[in-house]
Amino acid sequence: MNDKTTPRKVEKLVAVKGMNDILPPESARWEALEDRVRRLMHRFAYENVRTPIVEPTALFVRGLGEVTDIVEKEMYSFEDRLNGEALTLRPENTAGVVRAAIEHSLLYNGGKRLYYFGPMFRHERPQRGRYRQFHQIGAEALGFGGGEVDAELILMAHALWQELGLTEVELQLNSLGQPEERNAHRAALIQHFEAHHDVLDEEAKRRLHLNPLRLLDSKNPAMQGVIEAAPKLLDFLGEASKRHLQTVTDVLTANGVAYRINPRLVRGMDYYNLTVFEFVTTKLGSQGTICAGGRYDYLFEQVGGKPTPAVGWAMGIERVLELLKEIGHTDAGPVLDAYAVVPDAAHLPQVMACLQTLRAAGVSVQMQASAAEGMASMKAQFKRADASGARYALIFGADEMAQGQVTVKALRDANQPQLSLALRDAAQWAQRLQSNA
Repeated sequence: MNDKTTPRKVEKLVAVKGMNDILPPESARWEALEDRVRRLMHRFAYENVRTPIVEPTALFVRGLGEVTDIVEKEMYSFEDRLNGEALTLRPENTAGVVRAAIEHSLLYNGGKRLYYFGPMFRHERPQRGRYRQFHQIGAEALGFGGGEVDAELILMAHALWQELGLTEVELQLNSLGQPEERNAHRAALIQHFEAHHDVLDEEAKRRLHLNPLRLLDSKNPAMQGVIEAAPKLLDFLGEASKRHLQTVTDVLTANGVAYRINPRLVRGMDYYNLTVFEFVTTKLGSQGTICAGGRYDYLFEQVGGKPTPAVGWAMGIERVLELLKEIGHTDAGPVLDAYAVVPDAAHLPQVMACLQTLRAAGVSVQMQASAAEGMASMKAQFKRADASGARYALIFGADEMAQGQVTVKALRDANQPQLSLALRDAAQWAQRLQSNA
């Protein structure tokens, strides 16, 4: 009798739908973009902040508004099994940054300019540029009330598009005014849409008296005529709100930044007032907004803080990378400087000591050798060196090692002669390997 049991087949696990792995070499494009943004933020004197991806559910209900798609349909919310606390995976990060600023008295000595990177979570139908786990870069200026700070944030995003070579991006602006102005506009909107009640879909009817401004966001083709004819918030702005918007546009004009006033532009969160803006492209289909933001002077109070002016934006990393790919820009990050070809495992200790000297001097170098699995042939290692994208191959052959040398072979320029260099001088010739020559 055979008492051997048949191994149980273990089910293969895969990622959650709409939550994607970011693998090499694609991850290098992410790193390259993130590095650019860090340098940009430094130039504008913005400092990095990092907040938890899990926050109290109440933070988003109070901050974003109960009658929003995010709170009603899209949040990943759950009850903590240990203490029953209502928690949510963050669907956006502005509310979290404000919560952190209040909790840690971050503005005690004045305003702060902050930026962040990180994943956000919304339960949506996955499509190009729109995923259930998506990633944002955000910038928030807390404690500053002037329109010139709104403009500064817009100029910062515009500078990034210029550096990335993104020319087909349109800046759209609007003002949501102040609460009393929105209340007057709200009443006019309700009156307008009630007069066309038969055209409204069920979602619009439900929201009409709860949040009529959201009806302007509808993509329902049957409602577009009614939406276009609706009263415009710009017509309800008072003098102070108009001056604020004028400050923004004056700064943009002085800096040669083109913009279009879009009176139908609203934001998906309830916390916005005054300036709102979006950077939009036609290259990504329906997911054309790559960066959006505005002023939110009342959010601090909504989540338990003192009245504090604030403004910010968030940029979708996936969408920006998609747009870069669309225009043929494939910045894959730093190029590997060198690849070590090591045919004999006996030389590994000496070779690796040399490589460590090079790395300490800033050289990026890869070694494929694995003594435990047997060293690959010279031919195989050269194929791997070429596939790695490295500029140079460092050949640590038997002849070279006997003479205390390494042969340096250019892999991208056939006109460069091979060089024999002394191992003991590795720190001195490290610069040669990092050059583009």
